[in-house]
Amino acid sequence: MSASLKFTNVSRSTFFATVRQRVDIYFQSQQLSRHANGAMWAKTIFFLTSFVGLYCLILFGSFGPWALLGLAGLLGACCAFIGFNVCHDAMHGAFSSSKRVNKIFSLVFNLIGASPYVWTITHNIVHHTYTNIPGHDEDIEVAPGLVRLSEEEPLRPWQRYQHLYAFPLYGLASLSWVLRKDYLKFFKDKIGQHPTPAHPRREVINLFAYKALYYLLFIVVPLVVLDITWWQFVLGFLGMHFVEGLVLGLVFQLAHVVEGTAFPSPDETGDLQEAWAVHQLRTTANFSPQSAVAAFLCGGLNRQIEHHLFPRVCHVHYPALSTIVRQTAHEFGLPYLENPTFTGALHSHYRMLYKLGR
Repeated sequence: MSASLKFTNVSRSTFFATVRQRVDIYFQSQQLSRHANGAMWAKTIFFLTSFVGLYCLILFGSFGPWALLGLAGLLGACCAFIGFNVCHDAMHGAFSSSKRVNKIFSLVFNLIGASPYVWTITHNIVHHTYTNIPGHDEDIEVAPGLVRLSEEEPLRPWQRYQHLYAFPLYGLASLSWVLRKDYLKFFKDKIGQHPTPAHPRREVINLFAYKALYYLLFIVVPLVVLDITWWQFVLGFLGMHFVEGLVLGLVFQLAHVVEGTAFPSPDETGDLQEAWAVHQLRTTANFSPQSAVAAFLCGGLNRQIEHHLFPRVCHVHYPALSTIVRQTAHEFGLPYLENPTFTGALHSHYRMLYKLGR
């Protein structure tokens, strides 16, 4: 595949110009900032306070092993929700108009085990540009060789059962980030077909320094402070990451690997005969769009269409934007994919896994 893949605006190229103009008019007429409002700051305080509180309860709460395991699971879920609600917006520059504020909240990503610098390359640049394009978007490569998420991938005999074993594998996503993925992506020559940039020396230092800080806080300190055996610690550490990884994995999969989403490939010249924004509509789906709980926990990523079209807008504005995007898509005869409920999206993803395994 060509590294110089490009979108050729030959079909409905005016869609994005129209929807962007309407979104601009919305913010101007309502006299609203595109960034965080009071509700967003309240969510940020809630999740960060919960994170610190759960961490301190585990270390100093004098709980028994089973209670500690439960708290570890809650901490893992809280880490995922911080990633969705706080860090994700900050790393996209959507949290605040201040680069310093975005930088500060981006650094919190290190405390949930992942590198914000690596994420910016793999997610902001590669995934958001080449969404669902096999060989380019590595975010759809979950356990390559084990889980088949595209018809472009070769079919292997054991993948006949992937609808059964894929979900536990999603639970390993967070652990992979902490121990393997960030290092691998950082030192690769290219991500997908996108050449990896020359890393500033400070980012090399940051990668190892923040990983060391994470290992100190979540491995060394608990082993020193807690009166538990080594295997109880391992069980708690794995339990925390399993919950975190499962939450992270499911939210991503339900947005891009459900019935109706496309996995287009470029032609021989490296062109996709589609406008970029139209490509986003074809490869992305919303789930539980009317659920206040999903919106609160998922940081607006249940409205993934709006996020992919307007990643620099804070997610608290997505409900209003969804009305504009949906109406404009329908006017242009374009798809606007939605699963009304979380369970409906989950069943759709399950059916996709079953179909692609055969």
